[in-house]
Amino acid sequence: MKQYKIGYTTGVFDLFHVGHLNILRQAKEQCDHLVVGVSTDELVMSYKNKKPVISFSDRMAIVEGIKYVDEVVPQVNRDKFSAWEHLQFDVMFVGDDWKGNALFDDLEKRFDHVGVGIVYFPYTKGVSSTMVKEKIKI
Repeated sequence: MKQYKIGYTTGVFDLFHVGHLNILRQAKEQCDHLVVGVSTDELVMSYKNKKPVISFSDRMAIVEGIKYVDEVVPQVNRDKFSAWEHLQFDVMFVGDDWKGNALFDDLEKRFDHVGVGIVYFPYTKGVSSTMVKEKIKI
């Protein structure tokens, strides 16, 4: 029996790489059902001011095809508490690069009141979508 029933994580998942796979694998190791929110193009544009290389529908299809993923949903905003109200997950998984961020400090408090945990996984060093994009330019 796994520690959690329903787990949740989110991402852009643009230019899918081993760091993305690591988070999904580690999350699935701890929960029976893993729900993954994939950021829409509009959401990414709103906070990164750039459009993903891979289209939203293709990114959804890629994430759906990963064996560790049980369900894929669009992430239309960054409000994780609202996502919990809709999906009722037991735990959220996120990279440890977010630990100590004001957004997640507040979220930890809000989740604590409703019995939802946050698990921070080590960030995969040496890989990111930005790094992949830079290598492609060479």
